[in-house]
This record gives sequence, C-alpha cells and structure tokens, in this order.
Amino acid sequence: MSFFDRNRKKLAELGVDPARLPPGQYHTERFPVLHVGDVPTWDPATWDFRIFGAVAAERRLSLDELQALPTTTITTDIHCVTKWSKFDTSWTGVKFTDVMALVDVAPAVAFVIGHAEYGYTANVPLADLAHDDVLLAWEYGGQPLEPQHGAPLRLVVPHLYFWKSVKWIRGIEFSTRDKPGFWERNGYHNYGDPFREQRYTND
Repeated sequence: MSFFDRNRKKLAELGVDPARLPPGQYHTERFPVLHVGDVPTWDPATWDFRIFGAVAAERRLSLDELQALPTTTITTDIHCVTKWSKFDTSWTGVKFTDVMALVDVAPAVAFVIGHAEYGYTANVPLADLAHDDVLLAWEYGGQPLEPQHGAPLRLVVPHLYFWKSVKWIRGIEFSTRDKPGFWERNGYHNYGDPFREQRYTND
C-alpha cells in the first residue's frame, strides 16, 4: 500500500471522509512553509494596499482601513500543489467582494492579478474570487497571521491550489485580459483546481 493510500485509510479510520482529499494529495496536521524569496518585513506606518487596473479610480487602503470593513471568519480545507492538504483551517479577514465594492470595476473585467512583495504575482479569474469564502486575511487560527504565512495580509482562495492564495499581498489589479503570474509562467497550471489535479501546464 502506498503512502497516499495509507494516509487516506488513516483518515477513514478517524472518521474523516477521504473524499475531502483531492487526488494525489496527503493530509497533514502541519502547516508547511513554502515561498519564493525571503520573508519580507513591513512598517505599519507606511504599508498600504492598492486597488487598481480597470477601475474608475484607484484606491489605497491602510491595514486599519481594511480591518474596519466587515470581518468574516471561515473554516476551510487548503491544498498545496506540493501535495499536502490541511483540513479545517480558520482564517479571519474581509471578503474579497467587500473590497471590490469599494471601487467601480469596468464591466469587461474578467481577471484579477494579485500583486505581492518582490514583484510576485498570481492570476485568478474574477468569478472565482466572488465566492463567499474568498478573503483578504490577517488572522489564522484566531491569531495574527505569522510573517512566514503572509503577514500582514494574504489572499485566501480555498478552492484552488494554495499558490493562488498570494502571501504578503500588496494590491489587486482588475484586468480585462489574463496575465499569468510567477508560477504560471514557470510551468504551473494557469487555473489550478486541486480536484482536477491541475498542477502543471498540460494537466
């Protein structure tokens, strides 16, 4: 029996539905740390979040202004393209749709590009960010987000592989055309559905 089969069997023995685990994934209680580059530092006095692109007027918000918006907490499973999955993770932040409502988005917009520190980007269809459980989060597990996991703010898109949940996010760009991000340009799938095992370009 393979490691993956043993992992699924253990879930069933614990009373957890193995169907929650996408193909090719294994369940872990850990929260592995994977990212490009160093963990950035940030200054609360100067940090801001930019909303730009195909909008009537660009906006910049401080973290305090983001945290003054209606707050939502979700509990969700997350799935990394490197094959680990973690169940029942808790995130607190503001819904993407509530942030989007702060600007007048052009009707032709179909994509959003998340911009992070060091020029990192990831692209997501706008329709996917309209889900109720998509957040810009500043807390994980009831505690402030740790720097290694994206503090002060990360995008959380639970139904896609977790590289789409951009750490250290500094802005969202609304776009009428798709703009593949860092990993998408380097061989990862442009969409990244874990249950369809869309890891790499031709999957």
